[in-house]
Amino acid sequence: MNSAPARHVLILGGTTEARRLAATLADDPALRVTSSLAGRVAEPRLPAGQVRIGGFGGPEGMARWLREQQVDALIDATHPFAGTISFHAARAAADVHVPLLALRRPGWVPLPGDRWHWADSLDEAARLLPALGRRVFLTTGRTGLAAFAHLTDQWFLVRSVDAPQPPAPPHMEVLLDRGPFTLQGEAELLRRHRIDVLVTKDSGATATAPKLTAAREAALPVLLIRRPAAPDGVPVAPDPAAALEWLRATLDAPG
Repeated sequence: MNSAPARHVLILGGTTEARRLAATLADDPALRVTSSLAGRVAEPRLPAGQVRIGGFGGPEGMARWLREQQVDALIDATHPFAGTISFHAARAAADVHVPLLALRRPGWVPLPGDRWHWADSLDEAARLLPALGRRVFLTTGRTGLAAFAHLTDQWFLVRSVDAPQPPAPPHMEVLLDRGPFTLQGEAELLRRHRIDVLVTKDSGATATAPKLTAAREAALPVLLIRRPAAPDGVPVAPDPAAALEWLRATLDAPG
């Protein structure tokens, strides 16, 4: 990469992959790195480099920010279920002709012994859940509890980083915790709370994957919510190393 002037890279998202990439890029004096966090978590883990918190005001606002801040490359490293922000990024990047990469960890893959059931949405998961179990370990995030609020015959163990807000299931216990989690800890959680079904999103994160192993070893059904659609035509990197290769090639390209 050229040493001067510093090239500006905007990273969207507070995921583990986003923080790892920001830490690597922050050591490069040829780069100016800004990470943008949505601000939905009360005490986020801040990445290296400059940080902005909050929305942009839609794709138009993001395009304006990209132009005003002279961003040279945009990396969408948001959570696979962030959804809307990825489409805003694709539109904004196209409008101001800024190269865009999606940094997306691969989804989970079932292994022998897994009892996986798939749903396309939280609402569909709520419809399928009564046939799978009554004591539910729910790890879909604090903002999706409304979909399960009408289920009065199930008991929920809800794990989230911040406390959830109503509407929520009437019979639940909230566990405030943040990964990474261990297999031993997840297995003990399932035993202690007599869980008979796990509900989660296909986030693909290694930090939260032990719950799937624990469910497999306990022969429990797992209800997985599929990832939402992503913008077409955006190149995808599966990990920070691949994103770094793309960035180097993009910033070193003539013009």
